[in-house]
Amino acid sequence: MRRQLVYLTFLALAVLAVGASSTFAARSDAKVLYLFNGRLLADAGGSPTLFVDVNGGNRAALRKLIGQGDDQRFAVDANTEYIRWTRGVPTVVSESNLVAGDRVTVRVRTDRTASLAQIEATPAGVVTDRGPNPRFANRPLWLFIGTLDTPAANHHLTLHISNGNLRALRAMLGQPLDQTFAYNRGTIFVLWQGRVPQVISPSQLRTGDRISVRIRAPRSSSLAQAEQVPANHIGDHEPGA
Repeated sequence: MRRQLVYLTFLALAVLAVGASSTFAARSDAKVLYLFNGRLLADAGGSPTLFVDVNGGNRAALRKLIGQGDDQRFAVDANTEYIRWTRGVPTVVSESNLVAGDRVTVRVRTDRTASLAQIEATPAGVVTDRGPNPRFANRPLWLFIGTLDTPAANHHLTLHISNGNLRALRAMLGQPLDQTFAYNRGTIFVLWQGRVPQVISPSQLRTGDRISVRIRAPRSSSLAQAEQVPANHIGDHEPGA
């Protein structure tokens, strides 16, 4: 256990040293995930590309956008999944459901050395659509990722933590790897089967499943205080988590 805590401490400090993005992910392969956030500039319809006014993304994507314009076209194909999020609930939709003005995230996984043009020519794996006026959280995100120790019960579940975003990893320094989190009737549970989401109940979580817990809590919270805040979203086998 002590070795595991030392290893987790090293990982968190490494993230701090390189200024990594909020979600920690250790990947040694040559392909990386590029996330581009923005508004659709035209209805998607059945077009082979999505025309997006890009205004954000993850670090990998933003680096490729240096010196480029905001308006970019991203390739999609028959294998691209379109997911509409409404009040935290995901639904698989068709491309035609995406209309001008919607806020979208385009997810493309390709070579680390690819140019922006090559990234955009690679069909997106997933496009998420949050509609024209999505709600934005007013509290910071605490993301914890691990395996489920025991079945969820009495509005609590316990994970063996293996990962998380920077805020969560900082709070985990010096703490046991097994941590218990709260949920309530407002918590949304989602099972991912590949890239397809399905809303489930807490009783459908299985011991050993890879679980992601998202909590919105004040920045100044301690680990114990954050864990007492009911999770907003709990994902089972969430892609990329």
